Amino acid sequence: METRASLPAGPVTPGFESRVKATSRRRGLRAALSWLHLWVGLVAGTVFSLVGLSGSVLVFHDDLLQWQHPELGGHEARADGDVLAGILRRWTPEGLGSLHLPEPGGVPTWQGYFGDGRRGYFDPASGELLLMRSADNDWLMWLHEFHVELLGGALGEEVLGVVGWIAVGLLLTGLYLWWPKAGRMLTQLKMHRGPPVRRWLTWHRSSGVLLLPLLLLATLTGVGMIYHAGFRAALTGAFGGDGPPAAPQRMASADAPVDWPRVLDLAGTALPGGRLTRTSAPAPGSDVVAFRARNDGEWHPNGRSLVYVDRAGTRLLTAHDATAQKPGARMTEAIYPLHVGSVGGAAYKWATAGAGLLPAFLLVTGFLFWRRRRGKR
Repeated sequence: METRASLPAGPVTPGFESRVKATSRRRGLRAALSWLHLWVGLVAGTVFSLVGLSGSVLVFHDDLLQWQHPELGGHEARADGDVLAGILRRWTPEGLGSLHLPEPGGVPTWQGYFGDGRRGYFDPASGELLLMRSADNDWLMWLHEFHVELLGGALGEEVLGVVGWIAVGLLLTGLYLWWPKAGRMLTQLKMHRGPPVRRWLTWHRSSGVLLLPLLLLATLTGVGMIYHAGFRAALTGAFGGDGPPAAPQRMASADAPVDWPRVLDLAGTALPGGRLTRTSAPAPGSDVVAFRARNDGEWHPNGRSLVYVDRAGTRLLTAHDATAQKPGARMTEAIYPLHVGSVGGAAYKWATAGAGLLPAFLLVTGFLFWRRRRGKR
């Protein structure tokens, strides 16, 4: 027998059941996302926090390097062809792969990159070795290897890429869980002093939302550096752009020397307003000397422009101006400078360092909120 209590209290409006089901689904989705956000955040967020903290330090890598090694400072940042020739002749047999030219406003010495990961620093006037660094004897290089590959080589880089995508998911689910009803935006952004559960929750969500654009930019550009080929294909496909031109092919006799003073002079005129940044010894039998360059208007600290000249320094073979590329290619090459804070001056540099601290703050406040809430049950 059906009782009166089992009957509806009034007429059921059209769509009532569908609205109830939709509300139930939203609540179920929200509960599931909240659970994932908590536990994935506590696990993957720990790695994300450590990587972020290391990135905050590495933003000031060159400043810390010269503070730690004052012998690298006080030099005239001048690229002398004879000195360059001497460094390459002495160190190429020992694994020197490329040389970064002395940089005005940066490290004013020659910086050598070796195949085994070492970095050598050479006096710009004499070519004398001033410092040899590696991850085994230098804490900044150790920190750099942790930041880019979790000290695990190619496998560590892949793991870091997965953590990066998880971090993007955490940021977006956090935004979804925070999103308020109409008219309550400012209320949801308020940070409270107490009680503890409310304090940690509001500090966690409000700081995350307010700084979300900066942290999301740092995270996506980091992922973009790991999956560079995929990001480049997507951006150039959507906005246009091609890859850099291939190096010209020219054969030279094995005993043809490189006239480095003339080569530097000629290459330096290839891009008016540009600055040569890196070079290396030409391949055996090749008549082509390659340079990286930073043209006026490029964000990348080392530039993505390219210059190729012959060994004798008499012929400019190719000059690729990275600023003349289509938007997709230029957007791709903006990923690295945006990630390391090398654009926008000191303000953006400090903002990038601050973004690296935020994952640790979110991890700690999220953990404290979970612990306090759990203790009240």
